[in-house]
Amino acid sequence: MYKAIAANKRNTILIMAVFVAIISAIGWVISYFYGNTSITYVVIGGAVIYALIQYFAASAIAVAVTGAVEIEKRDNPRLYRIVENLAITLGIQTPKVYIIEDPAPNAFATGRDPKHAIVAATTGLLDIMDDSELEAVMAHEMGHVQNYDIRVSMIAFGLVSAIALLSDVVLRMMFFSNSRENNNPLILVVGIIAVILAPIIAVIVQMAVSRQREYLADATGALTTRHPEALASALEKLQHAGRPMKKQNTAAAHLFFSNPLKPGFFSRLFSSHPPLEDRIARLRENAHKF
Repeated sequence: MYKAIAANKRNTILIMAVFVAIISAIGWVISYFYGNTSITYVVIGGAVIYALIQYFAASAIAVAVTGAVEIEKRDNPRLYRIVENLAITLGIQTPKVYIIEDPAPNAFATGRDPKHAIVAATTGLLDIMDDSELEAVMAHEMGHVQNYDIRVSMIAFGLVSAIALLSDVVLRMMFFSNSRENNNPLILVVGIIAVILAPIIAVIVQMAVSRQREYLADATGALTTRHPEALASALEKLQHAGRPMKKQNTAAAHLFFSNPLKPGFFSRLFSSHPPLEDRIARLRENAHKF
């Protein structure tokens, strides 16, 4: 487990490096397009500033886009006490607890470290899970907190949203600007391809990080509760009762316990979550190890 935590800290640095590299490449495209190399440094400087802002603000953004509302123990004693007891078991600070008014059963965790963590559950999850299943789901989310998955997910969230926005702006500039200083068609085509591919690369990085983190959080949750069957049962309920969430955001999808997006070809192709049946099979195959 400690190796996984150390790996996640290294992944954070790697993701930040990828983020800066992609932004720098886009900056170079703009610089070449306008014949002004100083633009590259301006874009890189802006990327660094954005990364720092994202590091401290991403959890608030995630809460805003999901419509989550913070609660106290008196608002929902059942959920709050489960989270509180899990925090005591893990020896970490109790995260802030949120509820999302949504019939789709789901949950998520975010934040930059265990001292600044947030966990949330939908009303749909609270309605269909019994106490042991709800504890198992929240133990999974607390596993993300314990393993520093929340930090990696937060950086991935910022990477995808920032690169998608910047790529869109650059494409519009390249197609509609009349200030072209360099009209080399080959460089222009390469630049356009690079800008189009940038968001796709960002999503691939996000998926690669997220899928393995889900398996690890399942294992961590099962180790915490010593009840892997409860988590397997919760996942089975999601197979039958799961549905897309009302507030859907592609950049935040990887934060959730299960995929919150509407099923479709591209959502399956670029899913940030492994299939539920695979997660259930792994839990049951390794039940004796927990």
